[in-house]
Amino acid sequence: MNVPASIQTQVLIVGGGVTGAALARDLALRGVDCILIEKDDLNAGASGRNHGLLHSGARYVAGDREAAIECRNESEILKRMAPQSIQDTGGYFVAVQGDDEHYIADFPSSCARAGIPAVAVDVATARALEPALSERAIAVFEVLDASIDPFRLSIESVAHARSLGARLMRHTQVVGFERVGRRICAVRVRSQVSGEEMRIEAAQIVNAAGAWAREVALLAGAPIEMTYSKGTLLVTHVRLAGRVVNRLRRPGNADILMPGGTVSIVGTTSSRVDHLNDVYPTTAEVDLIIEEAAQMLPTLATTRFIRAYAGVRPLVGSPVATDGRAVSRGFALFDHEDHGIDNLATIAGGKLTTCRLMAERAADLVCRRLGVTRPCLTATTPLPVASEGQWTEPGHAPRVWMRAHGPRETLLCECEMVSASAVDAIYAALRAAGDEPRLTEIGLRSRVGKGACQGGFCGVRTVAHLYQRGDFQARHGLAEIVDFFGERWRGQHAVLWGEQLAQAELMEALHCGLFGEELRGNAWREASP
Repeated sequence: MNVPASIQTQVLIVGGGVTGAALARDLALRGVDCILIEKDDLNAGASGRNHGLLHSGARYVAGDREAAIECRNESEILKRMAPQSIQDTGGYFVAVQGDDEHYIADFPSSCARAGIPAVAVDVATARALEPALSERAIAVFEVLDASIDPFRLSIESVAHARSLGARLMRHTQVVGFERVGRRICAVRVRSQVSGEEMRIEAAQIVNAAGAWAREVALLAGAPIEMTYSKGTLLVTHVRLAGRVVNRLRRPGNADILMPGGTVSIVGTTSSRVDHLNDVYPTTAEVDLIIEEAAQMLPTLATTRFIRAYAGVRPLVGSPVATDGRAVSRGFALFDHEDHGIDNLATIAGGKLTTCRLMAERAADLVCRRLGVTRPCLTATTPLPVASEGQWTEPGHAPRVWMRAHGPRETLLCECEMVSASAVDAIYAALRAAGDEPRLTEIGLRSRVGKGACQGGFCGVRTVAHLYQRGDFQARHGLAEIVDFFGERWRGQHAVLWGEQLAQAELMEALHCGLFGEELRGNAWREASP
């Protein structure tokens, strides 16, 4: 019987979302050796399926002041420490006719008690600055919301951590824990690519697996109570507002419009789910979002939507309500000592805005256990700009491409202006990290597939480019295209009407006809729920 290979580290981090990435950087800055493992790719869960809202905290002032204050503080830190990931748009809270007048009247004082700036804006002035706002608006307050790119934040956090000695193992899943007494002596993991298993011996283990944190903890015999709340969001064809626009009421469905580069993101919903598999947006959810959000922004009733997506919020606790909104958006750190384990911790809950603080609290715990006295530096040490993260930014590729290469450079994606040199840089970075790059991984780290055609043309162009370079061989590229379009298709089926339906039909005809195999056509149908 073959004995799995073993590697050693001081701290093993399970989960490559924004919290796990921030934790790897925090520990690396303290001089702690760590390995970050992720069963898929960076930000594969809720970290990559959210609004991208950097909260001012104002959304939570009435119902969860502690979470509101955390968001206020962390938003200020991230704006200073990671400005390259943030577009400081500012935000409006907007009430329309029929909204709760008591909530509207209490809003500024609730913000003041949490130390969150909220300035009343004349409605006519607000509508002049944001013409998409409804004529039925009756009150507007300006807050310090912003837009943050979670992909760039994670990619650059990991890049900095690796430059300090941390290791990243993508497509690596926890399959078991080996315990001796009150300690875990090794974690068994399996490669999702090769199927091979290995052991990771770590002095401390941190479970930062997001929605999968409960499953990971259970493998170690440490049950935690979590609630899964599904949220669906829509992506518009164009950007509808310069600022974040929030509905001025208690948090509910479809009450945020986010600027996301050249588009807007609208949502979200909240519904309880019991399982993490097959979470996808539904037509009913899309209809609900448009109906609700159009009360604040009427243009949404006739806007073209190019995509919908859904994620699962990992909330700590068990709500009485069925939609999960009764559960705090704060986070929890479990030391698992009451479960008889002295070297495991779970960090769960929270928000994108509080990922740095979550990482700091988890790092403080494991460092105390390790006897490491170096302080947290992530609140005072700026996150370095890394080449690995620059291509996620909308508009970055055309600026760099035009300046560095001129108009003769090959464009692979015309919707988002992604050049061949950008794809080459991403491919080289993945290969340098010891990975075998996939089309979906290139798409995550760039704007490929994110425009109106949802990859219909640029997916094939990118694969053809990689074939010409000799990076893809035989049927490898065809398999990559099927996987890539299967993922993009899942986000389109719920918004197929008007122009987007015509776009999708063209995309299907091109690819099913071009590749000429029934299997390719089946992939479209199988990708739909």
